[in-house]
Amino acid sequence: MLSAICLLFALAGKAEGVSSPSGQVKLDFELSKNGTPTYLVEYKGKFVIKPSTLGLELKNANNLLDGFEVLKASTSTFDETWQPVWGETKDIRNHYNELLVELKQPATDRYMNLRFRVYDDGVGFRYEFPQQKNLVYFVIKDEHTQFAMAGDHTAWWIPGDYDTQEYDYTESKLSEIRGLMQGAITDNASQNQFSPTGVQTALMMKTDDGLYINLHEAALIDYSCMHLNLDDKNMIFESWLTPDAKGDKGYMQTPCNSPWRTIIVSDDARNILASRITLNLNEPCKIADAASWIKPVKYIGVWWDMITGKGSWAYTDELTSVKLGVTDYSKTKPNGKHSANTANVKRYIDFAAANGFDAVLVEGWNEGWEDWFGNSKDYVFDFLTAYPDFDVQEIHRYAASKGIKMMMHHETSASVRNYERHLDKAYQFMVDNGYNSVKSGYVGNIIPRGEHHYGQWMNNHYLYAVKKAADYKIMVNAHEATRPTGICRTYPNLIGNESARGTEYESFGGNKVYHTTILPFTRLVGGPMDYTPGIFETHCNQMNPANNSQVRSTIARQLALYVTMYSPLQMAADIPENYERFMDAFQFIKDVALDWDKTIYLEAEPGEYITIARKAKDTDDWYVGCTAGENGHTSKLVFDFLTPGKQYIATVYADAKDADWKENPQAYTIKKGILTNKSKLNLHAANGGGYAISIKEVKDKSEAKGLKRL
Repeated sequence: MLSAICLLFALAGKAEGVSSPSGQVKLDFELSKNGTPTYLVEYKGKFVIKPSTLGLELKNANNLLDGFEVLKASTSTFDETWQPVWGETKDIRNHYNELLVELKQPATDRYMNLRFRVYDDGVGFRYEFPQQKNLVYFVIKDEHTQFAMAGDHTAWWIPGDYDTQEYDYTESKLSEIRGLMQGAITDNASQNQFSPTGVQTALMMKTDDGLYINLHEAALIDYSCMHLNLDDKNMIFESWLTPDAKGDKGYMQTPCNSPWRTIIVSDDARNILASRITLNLNEPCKIADAASWIKPVKYIGVWWDMITGKGSWAYTDELTSVKLGVTDYSKTKPNGKHSANTANVKRYIDFAAANGFDAVLVEGWNEGWEDWFGNSKDYVFDFLTAYPDFDVQEIHRYAASKGIKMMMHHETSASVRNYERHLDKAYQFMVDNGYNSVKSGYVGNIIPRGEHHYGQWMNNHYLYAVKKAADYKIMVNAHEATRPTGICRTYPNLIGNESARGTEYESFGGNKVYHTTILPFTRLVGGPMDYTPGIFETHCNQMNPANNSQVRSTIARQLALYVTMYSPLQMAADIPENYERFMDAFQFIKDVALDWDKTIYLEAEPGEYITIARKAKDTDDWYVGCTAGENGHTSKLVFDFLTPGKQYIATVYADAKDADWKENPQAYTIKKGILTNKSKLNLHAANGGGYAISIKEVKDKSEAKGLKRL
């Protein structure tokens, strides 16, 4: 069947093809009889993408869908190794074969190029529009990029939405998406779905014959975010761009190009996690001195007590309306629950300093939280004026005396115009007061009204904020922003995003137990996530008696997430008092590295388990983490990745025999012993459980005295 379709494909018009360096991935391109660009992708002789069409529909102009002829088709090879400022590996190889197809539409005398890059683990392609007389300014009505599936695959998906990715994942066949969509949509502060079969990228799929396929995009710059709309009769996905307030999907000026559309494929799920296609399709770093000031950050924060409802962001409960510069907080009664007060923040600074952390985040420090959400309010925060009980200068002095950096919080309440007005002053305020990183937020409906979180206008804003931050040597962790697409290669001061359903939802009813076994296959394909792990007291009613949510995880799995959920920005999200109850387990969070020389994906199956080993930067120390879903998981670990001839001290933090996320989440064991590269170890992760291992090179034989081989 495959050969017959390929033959028909070739006979329809002059076909061009290119294979990956090893030959296992093959892409073919041709024009149909009516001049429509068409492509297909194979992996080891199996269809990944069946013949699929390409093109754009324009507003008030002739479309770029058909009527093309090939002016020129050329191939080339590229092979380089580059070093990220921070990352999962010290070196990243960018090795592909390229096919560039230059097209002309004779009826309109317009030109469009299609550039395909074929890697051993997939394909990236994009539209390019050279400078030309008859195509200068144009408006995209729709992009019609197809991805024709070869079957009714299993997928891990979230509803297509212009404003939020904060949904739990659903596992189903493609044909079942329509029937499950309504149940998959849960309430959010801002949300707009577009289709009963619309889903978001990165989309993870598995075929019946064992292929793993991931669809996403790379280098989303000056363009609208791409979703996928499924024709579930024919199993064809088509790109669906986020519209602006007028319903338009992109304002373009030549020369320009689209983001890359990416297809990652393998018959081994581990290779999906190992793929660097998304990063490789982005431009090299544009910050000349990046390595001198962009550093990974391990932090704690005044956050979880507010998330659980124990504390509040607001200073007083007396105000229902706030006008900045008019409202006098000195005349209001404090509510006694405001967490961002000087004494409490100093306590966090003390804990951070005593335990080797880099920074402390404080949310709710600035005026306006009594009236911050739900009213489409323009002038909601000024990002400068602190509440009466938060002494900015004293906090700066105290933190500096302890060697701790403060992490700023800029909640915009989605009033983006207001944020841009204040951005320079807000960043300068950070510099003046010892803040070198900011957690920004975009909760609610966007102002300018009618714009969406994932439209072209907002994508330009997010990048503007990151580039402006670089001028002030500030690192950015943007929440509620568009899911990442590898832009952190170009602007590595973008050290984190949320852009998915994070730990906070464990306090809002909980995430599905398998959530963290899926996110590395989906959300993390585009870049690191500020998932905020490390919750040790999993019963939220211990924080707030009125909150009956439970974190669906054991303590051992919370430790594992520091390895399996990669980020150069890692938070120990619980409150100090809860860590002080479990300091033996907390030791792993203190020890675990943030930056890595090497990463090995030991085991992986989406929805079931992920086990990863990482080698800490510039050391011979390793860290291993395993996260498991409802079925638990038993690992048979082989440590042949360790250096031959060396001994290592391993500390194993594992679920106890009777551990269970719901019934016994705090049951864990800690075992210490000697490992070599010939060691083997069987470990079991419970339902919603996991394990974590720190493996430190023995540099002095006395360190290993009295320890037995594991």
